[in-house]
Amino acid sequence: MKRSPLAMVLLALLVEAPMHPYRMQQVIKERGQDQLVNVAQRNSVYQMLDRLVRDGLARPGGTSREAGRPERTVYEVTDEGAATLRRWVLEMLPEPAREFPEFPVALAFLPILTPAEARELLERRLAAQAERIAAIDAQAPPGLPRLFLVEDEYRSAVLRAETEWMRGLIADLADGTLTWDRAMIEETLARFS
Repeated sequence: MKRSPLAMVLLALLVEAPMHPYRMQQVIKERGQDQLVNVAQRNSVYQMLDRLVRDGLARPGGTSREAGRPERTVYEVTDEGAATLRRWVLEMLPEPAREFPEFPVALAFLPILTPAEARELLERRLAAQAERIAAIDAQAPPGLPRLFLVEDEYRSAVLRAETEWMRGLIADLADGTLTWDRAMIEETLARFS
């Protein structure tokens, strides 16, 4: 099976304890891991579990029923699933992956905007980043060991670094250090094409 963040999160939950898909989605949201994987649609959890079962990494482990609720299938990790999760982590930690985030793509196309538009949009992003950092910093329960917070520390550090860089870019746009117009773009294209 091809490695994916959602597959890893689900396998890690099943390593902790057998559980049904609805509970998995709840735990992911409770832990703030919905910032790492997209579980907005519950169906994504069910689809990934189907793949994990098909590939022998998880298996149905029985059913459970809570008062007033329908019967639910409880899943558990297989030995192969636990080994696969471990292998994926061993592969991912030392090697940076080729990831394709949207923000650098948008930055590559700043010339289609005016400098004033770019500055205004970046200022809005800066405010949104401040809210995201505050939310990350506030979500950890008091006393939770750092081991269970390192992914949040990382996300916060990346957002803080991006924030500092954006502040510099916004300042350059504000004071005219970074500017452009159609003539400059056309001249640059002719010179470097």
